[in-house]
Amino acid sequence: MPDKLNEPKFDQRVGGQATPPSEEGKPLLGPVSRRSFLSHFGAASIAVTASPIFASVASSGSPVVEETPAEEVEEGIIPATLRVNGKEHRLKLDPRTTLLDCLRENLGMTGTKKGCDHGQCGACTVHVNGRRVNSCLSFAIMHPMDEVTTIEGIGQPGHLHPMQAAFVEHDGYQCGYCTSGQIMSAVALLKEPVGPADDDVKQAMYGNICRCGAYPNIVAAVQSARKHA
Repeated sequence: MPDKLNEPKFDQRVGGQATPPSEEGKPLLGPVSRRSFLSHFGAASIAVTASPIFASVASSGSPVVEETPAEEVEEGIIPATLRVNGKEHRLKLDPRTTLLDCLRENLGMTGTKKGCDHGQCGACTVHVNGRRVNSCLSFAIMHPMDEVTTIEGIGQPGHLHPMQAAFVEHDGYQCGYCTSGQIMSAVALLKEPVGPADDDVKQAMYGNICRCGAYPNIVAAVQSARKHA
């Protein structure tokens, strides 16, 4: 009879291949499944790949942090001079800075409101050389020689512009967020060829949205200021 004890043993879990015996007569790897073989192989690959990284960190004692040179921080920043409400302001701006953000963030003139930031609500209306402009759609560096006027330059408490006084008298506001833009458009309207009727005023003010719905009072305030202009 053949000696079954000396026959090579086959592990069906590893492709049916015989596991070669060691010098002591024991398998070198023992019973190995496909899953355990792949997991051990993957762990070994990660260890080999990661060892140079760990070695470099260990040699330095701490992770290497690259510092940005000071001159790179100023890269892309350009000087700009803006004239706002009769005063000159020398600034250093990112060329992508909108006139709205420059007024609010750089000059601290927060009376000009950021509403939709897409030129659709009119809350950010200012005057550029006497004409109303949505400041969220205009870059600050486009106006180095222009006269920019904001709501702060129209009037102040104790010395209100007639349009501001008319808005107070006729309750032309509710939450007040759109009010500065409404007033800036209404002041510009005084010098524009607008018809006398309420519908003419509504048409001229269509770019300024009041989400509270105070439109009748706004129109009344504008018409009152027009009569006394």
